[in-house]
Amino acid sequence: MSASFSARHLTLRYPGAAQPVLAGLDIDLRSGEITALLGPSGVGKSSLLRTLAGLEAPSGGEIRIGGTPLAGTHPRIALAFQDPALLPWLTLEKNVGFGLDFRHQPALSRFERKARVEDAIAAVGLRHARHLHPSQLSGGMASRAALARCLARHPEVLLLDEPFGALDEVTRSEMQRLLLQVVAVRRPATLLITHDIDEALLLADRVLLLGGSPAGLVGDWPVALPQPREDLLAELGALRVEILQALRAALRRH
Repeated sequence: MSASFSARHLTLRYPGAAQPVLAGLDIDLRSGEITALLGPSGVGKSSLLRTLAGLEAPSGGEIRIGGTPLAGTHPRIALAFQDPALLPWLTLEKNVGFGLDFRHQPALSRFERKARVEDAIAAVGLRHARHLHPSQLSGGMASRAALARCLARHPEVLLLDEPFGALDEVTRSEMQRLLLQVVAVRRPATLLITHDIDEALLLADRVLLLGGSPAGLVGDWPVALPQPREDLLAELGALRVEILQALRAALRRH
């Protein structure tokens, strides 16, 4: 399967820095697949995500979406961080639709925007909360709203920076199942940054390890196991040990 989103020889260097943050990095994301990205703290995972989202221009290399070079932000790339970043003065419904009428978004009629928002809210199970404000939402509901805001853009590429990191264990598990469902139905090419090896193994079709200084990919593991995986302890356990050993080695080099 060809990549629907790719980066080649990607380099990112900040002005005045002695060396680049990222150097010579290649990455492919495919429609309907989740790729998890692990790496030591401070290695450059969030910098990579911002660059892939078009928020930062790379110092070298090229990013392509659907075969077309990426130049800045793109309406079919959606990005979510650990903080849902909901605007407190807007209802959940208006937060989900926020930005759909911005200049870089496709021109939509008011009816089309409303339909997208309603569809996204339904996809994450929040119809009952559409008129609530962020202060009235639980952590899990706020995370669902942030995911709905991404879905309303009909993304080809979904970039997630530890979106479930601040949630309790039960809510996190619910959000993980929701993400699997969303990717299976809507089929965005998805990159999930996480510090949790178990989360990566439960969700991802492929696990990448970012390491070194400057950072590059130092590990790549396909996870060819069916969903759900919660009971595949032996199969996941062997892979977990291998990834953990590689992560520890990356920490020593970082």
